[in-house]
Amino acid sequence: MAIDPRELRRCLGHFTTGVTVVSCYDTAGARHGATVNAFTAVSLDPPLVLVSLDRRSRLCGLVEREHRPFTVNVLESGQKDLALHFAGRPTEQVGWLPDSGCGAPRLAGVLAHVSCTPWQSYDGGDHLLYLGEVQEFLIHDGRPLLFHTGRFHHLGDDHEPVLWGDSADGPAGQAWIPHPADR
Repeated sequence: MAIDPRELRRCLGHFTTGVTVVSCYDTAGARHGATVNAFTAVSLDPPLVLVSLDRRSRLCGLVEREHRPFTVNVLESGQKDLALHFAGRPTEQVGWLPDSGCGAPRLAGVLAHVSCTPWQSYDGGDHLLYLGEVQEFLIHDGRPLLFHTGRFHHLGDDHEPVLWGDSADGPAGQAWIPHPADR
């Protein structure tokens, strides 16, 4: 049975993801980034994350050929315009923070930063899968920008977070009390 790529993309779009901008320096030392929603945690020991980059993208070429450190910038719910900016629709002035310790640029005002050095890459068809070894991370308060069925979304006020077992959100077995902003 032949798979229609457009229908497969439509089907896969029903899985809600967060939205990130993966950033690095280009060969001339300028900051470069691309909006990426294929990002996941892989390992705590060693600390590894995975991003999936389109082989045709400039960012993919920089990370692959130049073996450049990169930062995964997790976008906050109000940063739809920033996501669009790095998806090829420049609309706003971009705020940058000073470089991370691993030599990758970081965006200002995002929910979290995960700065990595390349660990390994794998063939992923029309994408390359990059494992990055986490060198530094920062967490900020806020809610995530979400992507579902081709549109941006955010968590509603009725969202009630739930902590389970060994969640990365808190120590195992600890009673969890929602933050007032999460109520």
